[in-house]
Amino acid sequence: MVAGTVAVDTALRLESVRKVYGSGANAVTALDGVTVGLRRGAFTAVMGPSGSGKSTFLHCAAGLDRPTSGQVLLGGTNLAGLKENALTELRRERIGFVFQAYNLIPSLTVLENITLPLRFSGKRVDEAWLREVVERVGIANRLDHRPAELSGGQQQRVAIARALVTRPEVLLADEPTGALDTRTGRQVLELLRGLVDTVGQTVLMVTHDPVAASYAHSVLFLADGKLAGELHQPTPDQVVRRMTSLGEW
Repeated sequence: MVAGTVAVDTALRLESVRKVYGSGANAVTALDGVTVGLRRGAFTAVMGPSGSGKSTFLHCAAGLDRPTSGQVLLGGTNLAGLKENALTELRRERIGFVFQAYNLIPSLTVLENITLPLRFSGKRVDEAWLREVVERVGIANRLDHRPAELSGGQQQRVAIARALVTRPEVLLADEPTGALDTRTGRQVLELLRGLVDTVGQTVLMVTHDPVAASYAHSVLFLADGKLAGELHQPTPDQVVRRMTSLGEW
């Protein structure tokens, strides 16, 4: 991925994206002219100090928030040109979401939670893909369980399987290991990196953790709503040094 360029193999592009909340004297610029392309089949992390625009970046990339100006393109689709119903359908079918909170429905089984997006969209389950997904994420023997019967790490694996079942073009992860202990968190990060390396899944992850960021192919740094650099093949120490220069540590 090369920041500021448009390439044919980009899964997701932000072009001159600006996002302003409020107006007049109360206006706050959360993103200020961000242009970046996310390479298809790559694992990209986004980091920055508190208030740097990380969450807004993710929300605009996901079509959860509309930019004040600029464009967000998923493949060849300009999200700004879609009406709300079409945008909802696009998020359901072409983008996978994994959050710090697992957002599983307690009354449903693991299998029912995983296939919920397909039921919402009225699509049939691809049984072969479903089997591959649950085996890859390591929960094939837990499909009849309820979320309360699973550990935090297992619940996050269910959330990842749910995000993958629609074969999304991009998987967006917001602090996916934030609620997990160190060992379990690293297992989840290894899982995400493995999905990128083996099936070519594109992953964009917002994190505050330098160790988590080191699992990515590259790290984008935000500061004051602007792109403040990029680090390829990052190590935790390199990430910490770069973040220190941005003022967080």
